Amino acid sequence: MKEPSTPPENHDLLNYSTQLLTSLLETHLPLIYHFKTKWSSIRTKLTSLQSHLADLADSSHSLSSNSLSISVLSSLSSALSDAISLAGKCSDVNSLPDGKLRTQSDIDSLCSKLDRINKDCEILLRSGVLVGDSAVVVSKENNSVKEVYRIEVRNLLTRLQIGTTESKNLAMDSLLGLLNEDDKNVLRAVDQGVVPALVRLLDSTSPEMREKIVAAIARVSRVDSCKNLLIAEGLLLLNQLIRVIESGSGSAKEKACAVLEALSFSKENARAIGCRGGISSLLEICHGGTPSSQAMAAGVLRNLAQFEEIKENFVEENAIPVLFALSDTGTTLARENAIGCLSNLVYNDETLKVLVAREGGVESLKNYWDSTSIGRGLEPAVEFLRNLASYHPIGEVLIFEGFPLRLLPLLNCGVLAVRIAAAGAVYELGFCSKARREMGECGCVSALVRMLDGKAIEEREAAAKALSNLLVCTFNRKIFRKEERGIVSTVQLLDPFSKNFDKKWPIAVLATLVSSKKCRKQMVGAGVCVYLLKLGELKVEGAKKLLDSLDRGKLWGVFPRS
Repeated sequence: MKEPSTPPENHDLLNYSTQLLTSLLETHLPLIYHFKTKWSSIRTKLTSLQSHLADLADSSHSLSSNSLSISVLSSLSSALSDAISLAGKCSDVNSLPDGKLRTQSDIDSLCSKLDRINKDCEILLRSGVLVGDSAVVVSKENNSVKEVYRIEVRNLLTRLQIGTTESKNLAMDSLLGLLNEDDKNVLRAVDQGVVPALVRLLDSTSPEMREKIVAAIARVSRVDSCKNLLIAEGLLLLNQLIRVIESGSGSAKEKACAVLEALSFSKENARAIGCRGGISSLLEICHGGTPSSQAMAAGVLRNLAQFEEIKENFVEENAIPVLFALSDTGTTLARENAIGCLSNLVYNDETLKVLVAREGGVESLKNYWDSTSIGRGLEPAVEFLRNLASYHPIGEVLIFEGFPLRLLPLLNCGVLAVRIAAAGAVYELGFCSKARREMGECGCVSALVRMLDGKAIEEREAAAKALSNLLVCTFNRKIFRKEERGIVSTVQLLDPFSKNFDKKWPIAVLATLVSSKKCRKQMVGAGVCVYLLKLGELKVEGAKKLLDSLDRGKLWGVFPRS
């Protein structure tokens, strides 16, 4: 067979490569004398390439204008030319012109090239980019923006897997630009499989490229509906992110923490992060990272601290002083996350409550509280207060420090979550008669009565629970009785058709008032007996006892009044 001529222009690359491949298979390989086993392996690779070229020929109308196909075919023609030259050397019966070792090395290098080109061809054919250009034109004519972006993302993902390092970097820059335009583009990219594609690339790229990939994954993590896809990537993604927070640049660490924050709500992921030294690396960022990366790292730690099995890791890594320092000196978000992390750590753990209090937790809480304006930023602080106060020896310290008087402004603030947290803190501090009286005198009872009519079930329940403690104090009961809506609003909370509400708290509130004849009349007038009868059948705590108390007063509508 006649040898192919000089390499042609782009539009003839497919024919040229096909000619080279045919010549190699039919003319040169049958004459091989040296390294026959290796050349047998090469023949298998060439046969696979022959099949790919046939598939590419079916898309020949797109090849001449597609830069990826041109790049792949150029690499193929170059490799095939080298193979023909090498096959000629291995056909010499007498000797190897370049020596055995050099020739063997060249053959191994050729094998690697052919493997890579085979893979590139498979990606090129599977991606559908060869019909991309014409499809884009049609989509633009039909004003199908969604389709244009879909094809563009598919092209970029293919470019990330084929070509030179420079071309891959350019493709990554383009993909980042597309993702950063708006959330709709993120969703379109996700539909095209951008998440698994990027995760696979993390393990085999340069630090510069890895930083860009992490930035793209972080952008995806900011879209709530995409977080499950990231979680589904499991340990492969987690391990790569932990590598980044251990040794990446400041910007890369920040982006990696942003993704970890989205992933760390899962108990399995939290356990994996804790077991792989992630807490230590996150604390290092909290201690000496950039301000923004500190905030993100503290956010991840805040999530991790929710899980009981992870808390021991925090103690082992001496996390508490680092969190205290960050809560005093970090950015607004970093301080909030640090306090939130401490709050989650002490929740339901008396040992950690004592440890945190002993190392200065109350003082840190006070400093944060006094330097934060009323609003959502105080929510973690109030939760921290509530969690510490549930252990009464620490609660007494908090009362002495004046925290009961700090709660009234929060019960009246416009942020629902803060009001609910503040009501929870009122309940926990209400174990002490001194604190109950102080909170009643400063106006907490009236504020909680207003919360009984709140729109959110959580707010109504938190208010009733707090009042059940405050009304143990005679002084506070007097305040409550003066509230026009107090008893009526509390009785309405007993409606059996009101679901997801713990009825024992409004029952406890009414039980503190049943000794008053006036209050009993108000309760009955508001329909409490009908509610209690039904709740008694449902075995709700305290319902039957309160009903019996009212019955003894002969205030049912069906009984004679005295």
